[in-house]
Amino acid sequence: MKFSVLTLFPEMFEIMKTSIIGRAIEKGLVNIELINIRDFSKNKHKKVDDTPYGGGAGMIMMPDVVYDAYSSVKTDNSKVIYLSPQGKTLNQEKVKLLSNEEHIILLCGHYEGIDQRVLDEIVDEEISIGDYVLTGGEIPAMVLIDSVSRYVDGVLNEESRKEESFANDDLLEYPQYTRPEEFHGMKVPEVLLSRTP
Repeated sequence: MKFSVLTLFPEMFEIMKTSIIGRAIEKGLVNIELINIRDFSKNKHKKVDDTPYGGGAGMIMMPDVVYDAYSSVKTDNSKVIYLSPQGKTLNQEKVKLLSNEEHIILLCGHYEGIDQRVLDEIVDEEISIGDYVLTGGEIPAMVLIDSVSRYVDGVLNEESRKEESFANDDLLEYPQYTRPEEFHGMKVPEVLLSRTP
């Protein structure tokens, strides 16, 4: 599974090199390619945004730099997702569907957003991780990469995926316990003690 992330802040993704996703990257099961949108600016100061037509607060990312960044990684089998509060909320069903894709391009907005014309031209789907606003699309992109990568063959064992929350009829996982048998006066439920870890 390949993820190409179009972002102004590629350094934020260093955290993805750790834990389960980091191991998946090392094994070649997951590939996270970071593309700095600023590298495609034609301005000598690497400017990527400008004031909005019609006025309003904030700055809008310009369509040409976003399009050029996208063009540098687009292939015939790419699916382009814009991380946006206006998008459909990410859920486990969507995660499973996305895990069947070969190449996902994640577009991370920043400032007040991205010029609508380039979104209309290149984006296949908008996805949100919840009904709140963040400073940019980088954290939602990491959430999507993490959740989708768990369904890539070899990243987790099959049993782990089958028994986790939302795997069966959207039910949450039951409470878990391990040693010590007693902690701060609370004991492991008796029914579980026959199955010692």
